Amino acid sequence: MTGTLYLLPTPLGDDAAAWLLPQDRELIRPISHFIVENPKTARKHLKLLNIDTPIQQVTMAELNEHTDSFRLPELLQPLLDGKNVALMSEAGCPAIADPGAALVALAHQHKIAVKPLTGASSILMALMVSGANGQKFAFNGYLPADPENRKNALKTLEKKAKTGETQLFIETPYRNMAMLQDAIAVLSDTTHLCTAADLTQATETIISQTIGKWKTTPLPDLKKRPCVFVVF
Repeated sequence: MTGTLYLLPTPLGDDAAAWLLPQDRELIRPISHFIVENPKTARKHLKLLNIDTPIQQVTMAELNEHTDSFRLPELLQPLLDGKNVALMSEAGCPAIADPGAALVALAHQHKIAVKPLTGASSILMALMVSGANGQKFAFNGYLPADPENRKNALKTLEKKAKTGETQLFIETPYRNMAMLQDAIAVLSDTTHLCTAADLTQATETIISQTIGKWKTTPLPDLKKRPCVFVVF
């Protein structure tokens, strides 16, 4: 019998609360094997979940953007040995804009049960709050860092948005303001742009309006704040 791979959500910010439904906590408590992006962040959340195994004795393997693909079978081995394992993202839902997706795909190849647990996804929350079409949408990850390429990418996303497909993307936090300024500069006045920053946090800031309106209102300070952009 193989184990079950649980997809364990974590808070979107540096939260002091354990973000997990009571029934899901009971599933996680006995687990002692975890695959994480950042052990320090993971330990903090596991302490809040009050798992049965002392944190010092928990087994943690790292899976992040620097992990070589040839290591994935090694990460999967405890599951093949019959142990339950929880996969944790750095923030939010595992395998959504997250390197854990590759491990989930490999688990399915080995007929390992994968169970998603309920948690916050900044991408879906931004879509929910934007007022955009939630029936047809695309997440585009990061746009190019080069200013000209970024502007061209924004224009391409605008064309797709005009067909009724909502376009979502993110940016490295220190480039958020450059992204916002470029979007206001190159998108049409009738196009809608939503910025959803610090979702679920006390500093949460959500603005959804046309580019024409963006041009007449003071810009929010998005520097160094996790933010999802929605174009529609």
